[in-house]
Amino acid sequence: MIAIVDYGLGNIANLTNALHYLGYDPVLTHNVTKLKEADTIILPGVGHFNDAMNRLKELDLLPVLNELKKEKPFIGICLGMQLLFERSEEGDADGLGYLPGTVKKITGSLPVPHLGWNKLDSSLPSLQGDVYFIHSYKVHTGENVVATTTYGEPVVAIVQKDKLIGIQFHPEKSGDQGLLILDQALKGGFEL
Repeated sequence: MIAIVDYGLGNIANLTNALHYLGYDPVLTHNVTKLKEADTIILPGVGHFNDAMNRLKELDLLPVLNELKKEKPFIGICLGMQLLFERSEEGDADGLGYLPGTVKKITGSLPVPHLGWNKLDSSLPSLQGDVYFIHSYKVHTGENVVATTTYGEPVVAIVQKDKLIGIQFHPEKSGDQGLLILDQALKGGFEL
């Protein structure tokens, strides 16, 4: 079973549809028992970093998420990826701290938010297509980077450390390429 963490800040309908299309049967929940029963955890997210962390705290999900990220595949998508890191400028807030790095506002001459299709750059052929982004903040890290894109400046697009995967773009809105990447993530990640 795939558990999508329900904390009120996710693109749930499209993600659920994508998972069904791939043949999975996801459950949307913030119930600790259901999360523990899941084979894989997906932490989605759309919105403000600090609000997301506050919602996870209000629902008392931090202890179970800390436990589960050690035991089973754990995938953060969009804001969910950013939450995996140590800290964000958005709300000057601490993240989950599962990966080293910080989240900072996108700077440069291009419009923010970064909205639209961009090509991934990766040494892995399966991670070299166009995918759909919508975000105003990006991860700054020198570790665990599997794919990047360029939006006036380099943007970390996918990270992976053991069973922990972060995807900055929306695979559920990225057509066949996004579905392929989401399915690879669910099947254990990317061969590095």
